[in-house]
Amino acid sequence: MLKLYFAPRTRAVRVLWLLEELAVPYELIHTKFVPTKKEFFAQATPFGKLPAIEDDDVAIFESGAIVEYILERYGAGRLAPAVGSPQRGEFLQWLHFAESTLFSPLGIVVWLVIYRGEAESQAELVEDARARAAMGFDFLEASLGDRTWLLGDAFSAADIMLGFTLVAARLLGVLDERYPRINAYFARIEQRPAFQKAAATE
Repeated sequence: MLKLYFAPRTRAVRVLWLLEELAVPYELIHTKFVPTKKEFFAQATPFGKLPAIEDDDVAIFESGAIVEYILERYGAGRLAPAVGSPQRGEFLQWLHFAESTLFSPLGIVVWLVIYRGEAESQAELVEDARARAAMGFDFLEASLGDRTWLLGDAFSAADIMLGFTLVAARLLGVLDERYPRINAYFARIEQRPAFQKAAATE
């Protein structure tokens, strides 16, 4: 059975949410998140990072890689356009946009404000990161248009990747009333039972 190393309010929520959406059996290994003020790879997992999974002889970390692995092994065509289909490129684009583009400046805010407690001494850097995050959200707001989900009417794993980023953005005060489409999109995410279970897991 697939094992997921999990701590609340970490990217492990993404993986748990996906497993719930797909109804994949799993074992949850709870671990306490260790704030990383100075060192990385400090978590109580096989790699020192969260999330991580073990699945038979496979052990990997990085939430995006785990999501793609689970889709390939257990998805059976669900929550992702088929390889070679017209929407596959757009799916991969949004799947990675969530972390590499949108979360990147948020990570700087988390690092300086929460982990290092340097909001005042690094105020210029924090403000710059918030401004860059806002540019990403402006782009997302325009791109959503009247779509229900990132790919249109079909919910996908790209929405799972992005959903966690939106949780973080809301906690950091970056996602506000300037983004009515994103907020409506996030409200739809919050209504999904699999998201609710993953977000509430302690």
